[in-house]
Amino acid sequence: MKILMLSSGDRVPSSRFRMLPYVKHFREKGHHCIIATSIPQKYDWYKAIGFRLSQRLKRGIRTLHWHQSRWRQDDVVIIDREIFDAPDWEMELKFRETAPRLVLDLDDGVFLRYPEKFEKLVPIADLVICGNPFIEEWVKPRNENTIILPTCVEMAQYPPKPESASSNSAPRIGWIGTTGNLRYFQVAAAGLRKLAQSVNFELHVIVPELGPLSEIDLAGIKVVHHPWDKNREVEQLHQLDIGLMPLFETEVWDKYKCGLKLIQYMAAGIPAVASPVGVNASIVTPGHDGFLARSDDEWAASLEQLISDSALRRRMGHTARETAAEKYSIEANFPRYERALIQIVERQKRRLESGG
Repeated sequence: MKILMLSSGDRVPSSRFRMLPYVKHFREKGHHCIIATSIPQKYDWYKAIGFRLSQRLKRGIRTLHWHQSRWRQDDVVIIDREIFDAPDWEMELKFRETAPRLVLDLDDGVFLRYPEKFEKLVPIADLVICGNPFIEEWVKPRNENTIILPTCVEMAQYPPKPESASSNSAPRIGWIGTTGNLRYFQVAAAGLRKLAQSVNFELHVIVPELGPLSEIDLAGIKVVHHPWDKNREVEQLHQLDIGLMPLFETEVWDKYKCGLKLIQYMAAGIPAVASPVGVNASIVTPGHDGFLARSDDEWAASLEQLISDSALRRRMGHTARETAAEKYSIEANFPRYERALIQIVERQKRRLESGG
């Protein structure tokens, strides 16, 4: 197959985890797989030329990608969520007109932001790849051709945490993510403050900029900032003893999230405590490979249990890594991905042969 992946950019999590790692696997299986990246990256703009010219450049580059795809006669075009972070869908329709098979990959509730757009796009796709069952639940009434493909990590890139890592320091509770998502600390802050009254620990935050965290009450907690480094991400994770993934129960958007940071912790062999929101509740088996916490008391108690018992941390971390390898790894999920694309190619061939 000739496969074109329309990537949002190598710093955008949806592309970095749901597109780029699969390229080599498709190529190793003999497929011609090309990545076409948004320039500037989908959610960025160049200060040197300003926001408006940056948007015009993005559209010009995507028009070039469309012409190249027509010339190559790609068999499958895969769109990362949407081509532009905007309410229009003209470019998607251009690819729909020329691509024999069009695939949408949805890893968030993007249809909540641009409902009219996705009411148009989802029905015209040959396949919609859904990051979790909640996304599929929204998609199914609009397009029955779906597959659930969780956001995955490549286990080969996530060696288990060395047992000696951070063993001589205070236990390290950690969080990794984007600056804009630091607001999720509001969910766990009270539990962390309560824990700090009786337990010695450090809160390590792996994020580009720490600024927004100053708006959250973390009184009495030692916070250590690690500027996120894409090239050292796993090494940074290995400095943690326990991971955090708080989410808001009342925000509809959070229901559709794919639990990426939770999966990253687990793949690195780090037990985590997470909010039982959306897919988190099915990723973690409480007491087996992590804990789920809803109330302030549950956050404090779960974290205290992991802090006080290093053997439990090691055991849960080992089990969590096994869960990640079995269910949330590129290696485990690539065969399903490839099979789904082959099926839509064969389905169309049969339709054409039958004159349908």
